[in-house]
Amino acid sequence: MNTTFTGQQKPTLVNVIAWMTLASGIINLFWGLIALLSLWWTVICIPFTILPTILGIFEIIYAAKLLSNPPQAVQPSTTIAILEIICILAGNIFSVVVGILALVFYNDLTVREYFARLNGTLAPAALVGPVVPASVSEPEPAPATADEIPPLEEHSSDDETPKG
Repeated sequence: MNTTFTGQQKPTLVNVIAWMTLASGIINLFWGLIALLSLWWTVICIPFTILPTILGIFEIIYAAKLLSNPPQAVQPSTTIAILEIICILAGNIFSVVVGILALVFYNDLTVREYFARLNGTLAPAALVGPVVPASVSEPEPAPATADEIPPLEEHSSDDETPKG
């Protein structure tokens, strides 16, 4: 049994990220291989066919880590999501959509907390309840009343002149 993780279920968005990344990886792998094997590629097109092929392999490995049971310690891969968006150069619209959605889902609070717990970077006190800033929890001092304010001394212009 994995002792570093509390055993809580994965958030739905983490599962969605994993399945989308797996599907994008399979599509990118086939997309790149078909482009490499077709007759239309030239020296100029080689970089556009290599990117989806290599990215597809990394996406499948990353998705397997996210789907593993017990979960493996893995960070949110914004690099893979950005490379998925760059696959627009190869004409793969599906990968672009997956990359954008992955970046949006990585910013979700439950997903960030899940990855923090999974990697052991979240303090146990933060798991108990919502974090309240110190400025909100400390009461502000009450405004002073008229009785507490000392009266101002009134000075006339005659008092300030030196007597001589």
